[in-house]
Amino acid sequence: MRHDVVLIPGDGIGPEITEAVVRILKAAGAPLDFHPAKAGMAAFTETGNPLPDETIALIDRYRLALKGPLETPVGGGFRSINVTLRQRYNLFSNIRPAKTLPGIETPFRDVDLVLFRENTQGLYIGHERWVDDDHTHAESVGVVTREASERIITAAFEYARKHGRTSVALVHKANILKLTTGLFLQVGREVAERYRDIAFRDLIVDNMAMQMVLKPKQFDVVVTTNLFGDILSDLASGLVGGLGLTGSANIGYYCAIFEAVHGSAPDIAGQNKANPTALLFSAVMMLEHLGEDAIAADIRQAVNAVLPDKDLRTGDLGGKGTTSSFADAVISRLTA
Repeated sequence: MRHDVVLIPGDGIGPEITEAVVRILKAAGAPLDFHPAKAGMAAFTETGNPLPDETIALIDRYRLALKGPLETPVGGGFRSINVTLRQRYNLFSNIRPAKTLPGIETPFRDVDLVLFRENTQGLYIGHERWVDDDHTHAESVGVVTREASERIITAAFEYARKHGRTSVALVHKANILKLTTGLFLQVGREVAERYRDIAFRDLIVDNMAMQMVLKPKQFDVVVTTNLFGDILSDLASGLVGGLGLTGSANIGYYCAIFEAVHGSAPDIAGQNKANPTALLFSAVMMLEHLGEDAIAADIRQAVNAVLPDKDLRTGDLGGKGTTSSFADAVISRLTA
């Protein structure tokens, strides 16, 4: 069975890493039919809209997208494109794995955690206002509901059960934010009762941050609210080498968008220096979402074979390789 995918290369280094990833996917035999679309600054420059109607129509139709890094135009009242997509398609589950990789030197070994971040509520709903006319006092409203809490926490437990993981840690700040994250914690405890085969614990977010840099291997699946998840998922990426090495999925009931979460790096755009690993791992997560597990495993194995070689990995990882030579090396492992 073939799968239709909306392909959004994005800005800066986006087109280069997207081209590399598509080449690898084709070499691996992934049964994907790509439908190119525009978003970000490139789309804004061309059409005056950073998220054109044509792109929305394609996502509406195929309900699946692979997306490079986007730059939201400054000023003009434009909201974050990523947040807009998550809310439009109710992509409530942001999944961010962080796993130690061969050849990548970090202070930590044997990290293998998956963080689930509630993706549609919290402070990121953008309900802000000035309290006074002089703009010296601002307020922001964070929203947490039972429904949204239950669906993300359930998703984390279901993932743990499906993938043979043994524990779920819920992160909150219920000692201070008693109503919002207190509700999240309460729902977490209720959901945990339905999954007695999986160990459950909860941690206050500041303790969680400390524990992640003291002993990260203690964590398996982690679930938390939007703001905390945004921060802790980047921390988790840092444990294994940075944002250039971790994939990301945004999944709802009817749509899924997979993306590189690092920046568009305009300073090196067009120089064949960019590292495509994060977008490639996001594409691998997409393959797993589609049930193409064998192809996903082949690609992971090929990447793991290439990363230890400093002549092949890209400069941001201390190597001598380029975007295209890294892709060539992965492809050679796939086709050997």
